[in-house]
Amino acid sequence: MREARRKLKGGETIDVDLPPASPAEPEAESTTLDVVYEDDDLIVIDKPAGLVVHPSTGHERGTLVNALLAHCGASLSGIGGVKRPGVVHRLDKETSGLIVVAKTDRAHKGLSEQFASHGRDGRLEREYLAIVWRVPERRRGTIDAPLARSSHNRQRIAVSKSTMARSAVTHYEVEETFGDIASLLRCRLETGRTHQIRVHLAHIGHPLLGDPAYGKGFFASKRMLSENARIALDELDRQALHAAVLGFEHPVTGEHLRFERPPPADIQALIEALR
Repeated sequence: MREARRKLKGGETIDVDLPPASPAEPEAESTTLDVVYEDDDLIVIDKPAGLVVHPSTGHERGTLVNALLAHCGASLSGIGGVKRPGVVHRLDKETSGLIVVAKTDRAHKGLSEQFASHGRDGRLEREYLAIVWRVPERRRGTIDAPLARSSHNRQRIAVSKSTMARSAVTHYEVEETFGDIASLLRCRLETGRTHQIRVHLAHIGHPLLGDPAYGKGFFASKRMLSENARIALDELDRQALHAAVLGFEHPVTGEHLRFERPPPADIQALIEALR
């Protein structure tokens, strides 16, 4: 904090504390990254849970962008602006998994075009593994429900009929069940809205295990888990969601690239405990 003086109407002055100034541009910070693929145009990272993608209020440092600036130097696309160099899409802070970042403006434009088309042209592929409460009646299905900022809490997203709501479509398939208390789903995105999978699965009555925002109504269900599963869920301490598959057309060479990464140790441990 830094101290400053403020003058009141009567001429009296008071001392006030101001937060420290944050840098106008992100600084490079050396951090170990799990690089899945890299060339002159782009880089694919397996992002750990807990890592914010780009600087924002309250997260000015320690982000993926800070780490990429150290790893890639100046070779990141500038299209996203100084706070989001190379950022084409995002993952929630507590969601682990695959993310692609553009290193050139040409790559950024090509990748952004694919993400904007939401995979409808067959070039983009995104699949997530999600552990949810209970078991959906249908082994596979599609959730087509528009999303908008919640009118009750602007930090959250909600299914909405508002004219401001944006189309959102999630396809899911049950991969494994753990009795009738939980199940492992594979979700494929047709659109990519903020918190889309988390909100959609909660909307159909199957929120993610460990989701503090959209799964609160199921916190009491923890007592139905085995002791090992309760311990694994407590140790997970986040929503059980992992971006497992990312496929796209290379924006420069035209080659189709597809990457797949298994869930990290904390989600694997929960799966084993549920079994």
